[in-house]
Amino acid sequence: MKILVQKFGGTSVSSEEKRRLVASKVLNAKAQGYSPVVVVSAMGRKGEPYATDTLLSLVDESLKIMNPLAVDLLMSCGETISTVIMCNELNKNKIDAVPLTGGQAGIITDGNYTNAAILNVDTKRILDILGKGKTPVVAGFQGMDEKGYVTTIGRGGSDVTAAMLGAALNALETQIYTDVDGIMTADPRIVSDATLIKEISYDEIFQFADQGAKVIHPRAVEISRKYNIPMVIKNTMNECDGTIISNMGSESLENIITGITHMNNRVQIKICKSPGSSYDDLFDILAQNLISIDLINVFPKEKIFTIDEKDFTKFTHLIKELNMSYSFMKNCSKLSIIGSKMRGIPGVMARILKALTRENIEVLQTADSHMTIWCLVETGYVEKAINALHKEFKLG
Repeated sequence: MKILVQKFGGTSVSSEEKRRLVASKVLNAKAQGYSPVVVVSAMGRKGEPYATDTLLSLVDESLKIMNPLAVDLLMSCGETISTVIMCNELNKNKIDAVPLTGGQAGIITDGNYTNAAILNVDTKRILDILGKGKTPVVAGFQGMDEKGYVTTIGRGGSDVTAAMLGAALNALETQIYTDVDGIMTADPRIVSDATLIKEISYDEIFQFADQGAKVIHPRAVEISRKYNIPMVIKNTMNECDGTIISNMGSESLENIITGITHMNNRVQIKICKSPGSSYDDLFDILAQNLISIDLINVFPKEKIFTIDEKDFTKFTHLIKELNMSYSFMKNCSKLSIIGSKMRGIPGVMARILKALTRENIEVLQTADSHMTIWCLVETGYVEKAINALHKEFKLG
């Protein structure tokens, strides 16, 4: 049996016209001899009747805090409705479809409600449905804990559902259908000549997903990489080949940089060492208070790092309690220049800095790994900076 997992996001199932396109993708897979397993998200986005955020608006904030088990049951409704509506469309196209909640599909999680981790996938029911020539339609984003309660697995969880099913069923491929053609060299809203990346490695796409690109959930990438299940990012609205994600990535040596992404709302912090302070224990204290830091530069008498702006108020209260002096700069953005082929190539950082200097863009901080170089710039310059780097490395 050639199993193919096809995941369709909320925009892909939000209207009858789009659901017809989804049905055509499933029909095409069956015509090619595949046994498709369909995963769906809740229909639409905030403000639309069955979107997750719309459902959450029906209950008080106090319930969300006091009763996360009830909140998970509510949040799971959007995907459950999607499975039945999608089955209706598939049945109209002569596809015998079976709707399944995450729990019915065998997805077992821990009891960490609203952000559960998947512990196991029992594939018996799905395989039985496939064996009868039918098509299972699984509600993404949800599962069931070992006590039988409904759980949800965090924002973007439908991608994770698809990846876990792909791994558990040893699928030939996991396809993630969305409203874009695939992974682009840069955000096309910022760079007019951004191009489609046809092939990319798991490691590179993880950097894209982790550093601000919203096309796929990082946890889904980790799962597919671990079990070596190829993924493809495709557009529901057209027949574009999309972006293939695998261990190999692109074998072309044409570009040492694969693409550029960014994260806004960063705050740069500088801490100076002072007698009797908690300078040496600072990072441990921040971690204990759930303040995540990155772009970390440590010097004998100074520490420089960035935090998310949403953590800044908590940070200021904490640093005051510690009686430590600091300076900060808000409205910063972190550029991520990603490419597995830059490893061992001299002069890449020099080219980046020269390209930004030519545009009179000051680089506030840098860091690098074997496949990513990060630059911190003022947010007001971020679009100009991305365009300059895109042009420098001939990604258009």
